[in-house]
Amino acid sequence: MNKLKFIFSILILGTLFSCSDNKKTVQYLGKDISDQVSILRDAKDKSVSLDIQLNEPWQLYAGPSVDKINLDQPVANGDKAGVFSIESDPTKRAYFLLVTPTAQTILSERLLPLEGAYNFRDLGGIKTKNGKHVRWNKVFRAGDLAGLTPADLGYLQNLPLTTVVDFRTNEEIVDAPDKLPSVTKSHHYGIAPGNLGLASLGDMVDLKREEINKKMIEMNETLVSDPTIIDQYRKYFALLQDEKNTPLMFHCSAGKDRTGMAAALFLSALGVDEETIMSNYLLSNTYLGDKYASFLADYPALEGMFVVRPEFIQAGLDRIKADHGSIDNYLTQVLNVDLEKIQKIYLE
Repeated sequence: MNKLKFIFSILILGTLFSCSDNKKTVQYLGKDISDQVSILRDAKDKSVSLDIQLNEPWQLYAGPSVDKINLDQPVANGDKAGVFSIESDPTKRAYFLLVTPTAQTILSERLLPLEGAYNFRDLGGIKTKNGKHVRWNKVFRAGDLAGLTPADLGYLQNLPLTTVVDFRTNEEIVDAPDKLPSVTKSHHYGIAPGNLGLASLGDMVDLKREEINKKMIEMNETLVSDPTIIDQYRKYFALLQDEKNTPLMFHCSAGKDRTGMAAALFLSALGVDEETIMSNYLLSNTYLGDKYASFLADYPALEGMFVVRPEFIQAGLDRIKADHGSIDNYLTQVLNVDLEKIQKIYLE
């Protein structure tokens, strides 16, 4: 076994040096270690750290984009698990290649380090059923952007963000207008279910927990069956299928329901398995906890409106399968998605 690991290590290092010499794009190699390594960036001081759960030798290389990672000199190396500080420009996003004896993987921060926004995430790095990965810095999901600071806007400007899709209603936009960096295109594809505006909360405040959970399940079924909403998602996918629109970010108010379904459908189109899609969906509970904590302390019965639960989005996915036979059928026949085309754009 040790001999096999040594041989595989030599193969990976040979590929790595070949990439350096010929300026080739860095690639994923070997076993999947994406759930054991992550890049974290602090929202306030923008400091970067590597969280690695592997007790084996590793080297970390960095660059301003995936195709410009400097393979000549690692920015960090080690031989055990832990959290390690990484030197990086605080004003610009960085991309990393982690190399171990059995694998190499491409990394960047999943949650963008924004002081004035919650749940702003890159969908890159997610593995598909056929072993490919979603490209970093192509598609982002988020909540509202009304609280972005000047530093946040500068950080997004450096991505650079090209297209924004806003799923909020007119009422929500008036209450909390987006602050945006200079983007070439902005699209409003309003979807009413999922609105967390004051009027909607007023209608729900006297309901029991069970009734709210039932409404959230019904809402997710509506997101994939209502003709008006389907048309909005169809237009969203039309944008995604034109690479000139990337990097593209889509959002609603919390970035969990309308955005959660949009992300689930996008990842499904790329061939990501349902378990991974569910894990990505449930991350909203981690990233939104602080945003609604004080409100839920006063109105605990409304918790179902401000969290995500597996049964919520599962109801929508099950409705798709019941009505159309499969999610792929829904994507191709209802949302006009060319699966081969969209996978060519977003997978590597």
